[in-house]
Amino acid sequence: MSYPEPRYTGEHGEISAWNRSADQPAELPYRSGNQVHYLATGASTDGKFGLYRWDFSAQPTGPSPHFHRTISESFFILSGTVRLYDGREWVDATAGDFHYVPEGGIHAFRNESGQEASMLILFSPGAPREEYFESMARLAGQPDSEELRAERKRIAELHDNIWL
Repeated sequence: MSYPEPRYTGEHGEISAWNRSADQPAELPYRSGNQVHYLATGASTDGKFGLYRWDFSAQPTGPSPHFHRTISESFFILSGTVRLYDGREWVDATAGDFHYVPEGGIHAFRNESGQEASMLILFSPGAPREEYFESMARLAGQPDSEELRAERKRIAELHDNIWL
């Protein structure tokens, strides 16, 4: 494996780094008490990656098994216990555990511990996941109906979420 072609060809570097402080509030609060922090969106990294901190409340939540055709997804557990699914089995991941899912890999995650938990989610390349997260948060907790199922399916297809 070799390094990619240079993307910056200047001689002296440039001042272009940015910072997001830990005390910045979450961009997306869910009704369940979960919070999503947009650490580095695909838009802010020129499509290279998207990095999010997912803070779970003690209420059991998480998506069912699915896969993506266009993006890989990685999980790094910061605190608590998060159940991760690798297409074969569920494992309890704790602080310091890492889970990588290549394109097409079946996966899911849940907090079923009854305690708060936190993890980083990295998407590569940096797809516009914010609209997906926000749409799902908007629909969460609504009474089940045929219209709601159709809307969830439409949103999933638009955002490369293939539910099993």
